[in-house]
Amino acid sequence: MAKSKVVYVCRNCGYDSPKWNGRCPSCGEWNTFTEEVVSAGGRSHASHAPSEKAAEPVAVVDLAAGGETRMDLHDDELNRVLGGGLVPGSLVLLGGEPGIGKSTLILQTVLRLGSLRTLYVSGEESAGQIKMRADRIGRDAGNCYVYCDTSLENIFSAIKKVGPQLVVVDSIQTVMTDSIDSSPGSISQIRECAGLILKYAKESNIPFIIIGHINKDGNIAGPKVLEHVVDAVLQFEGDRHYVYRIVRSIKNRFGSTSELGIYEMRQDGLRPVDNPSELLLSKDNEGMSGVSVGATIEGVRPFLVETQALVSTAAYGTPQRSATGFDIKRMNMLLAVLEKRVGFKLSQKDVFLNIAGGLKISDPAIDLSIICSILSSNMDVDIDRDVCFAGEVGLSGEIRPVSRIEQRIAEAARLGFRQIIVPYHNMKGLEHVHEGITVSPVRKVEEAFRLVFGK
Repeated sequence: MAKSKVVYVCRNCGYDSPKWNGRCPSCGEWNTFTEEVVSAGGRSHASHAPSEKAAEPVAVVDLAAGGETRMDLHDDELNRVLGGGLVPGSLVLLGGEPGIGKSTLILQTVLRLGSLRTLYVSGEESAGQIKMRADRIGRDAGNCYVYCDTSLENIFSAIKKVGPQLVVVDSIQTVMTDSIDSSPGSISQIRECAGLILKYAKESNIPFIIIGHINKDGNIAGPKVLEHVVDAVLQFEGDRHYVYRIVRSIKNRFGSTSELGIYEMRQDGLRPVDNPSELLLSKDNEGMSGVSVGATIEGVRPFLVETQALVSTAAYGTPQRSATGFDIKRMNMLLAVLEKRVGFKLSQKDVFLNIAGGLKISDPAIDLSIICSILSSNMDVDIDRDVCFAGEVGLSGEIRPVSRIEQRIAEAARLGFRQIIVPYHNMKGLEHVHEGITVSPVRKVEEAFRLVFGK
């Protein structure tokens, strides 16, 4: 019987050491070493051994050029995030908080694929629990097979027996291989299992979707090597107190990393939201100060979001700054611009900012909407509900041009807005203006302030 020993493994790069280190000598990250108990000589190098049929080097000019045939998942939101569908032989990682709906999303997706034979491997739930969820979702089971096991060798045997066209592993932290003598969920187990699954997916041309947990820092549990190995990393976000869930692409070798899909959590599963703008805008904000609408773009999708601001006198001497769904450092920069360029004294006031709907927006084009909502709350004057904004604010107070302004204007016109305030320099390349909406160009923050509030 092999003796067990204690090693310390870096969560970020997988470097192991016989003693704990504050800083990893391989990747330079701090406080990433975790203790693991492994068997001496138990580490297998079978996955690193040369294959019997080694591939021959081929010149780039001799490679066959052709587009990848994608698999339609019958879900417009998920197809968009993946770049048009699932690529055969790819490995996709879906991460998210516990209870956010990862298993529900994947299960309802595979149940919808009646024409494809799928294998759902569960290491956390029993077959009876999966059956209860499938009945609640109310989808046609079709050619979906369920296999409950945590041994990777047994999973590969079940795949060969069933012959699926799509495999789901829920979750990667529960799977273990006999080649590593450590507990499931350890860094060495996750790293080895992910490597073996990737090798099997590439050799068999079967796409795999693996579900992963996240830690308290919001990162996917396990080594950072896991995210480097897979072809696509999808983050499932959302507050369990809200009904909206967001699938965001963090890494995608076959598509854009700026796409997102929006779902609505219902009793019978997750419903894709085709028009998020109508759901993210409240209909009863008339006469309320501190509320404005900004036109943003995520990936190829334009939609309008509601920015809410509250400005009040600092009650405890030190003013508070808080932002939900927006970068707090950028909000402080916008406040400095308002105080320096426009003349509003906000240094002794509390400022709270919120992006409605639980979204996290990084598009600088909503800067103009944010400063208008802050000024509206500061003066306690409401903004016309038929006006929306699109523009980036510079440090000198100028309104900088934004990308794809025509799509933003078209989305605002489609939702019934009568006026949109845009940067002046965006008017040069504007070819088509939709009827029913007025495009008002502005050069500086002062011009936008006079145009909106008439002062």
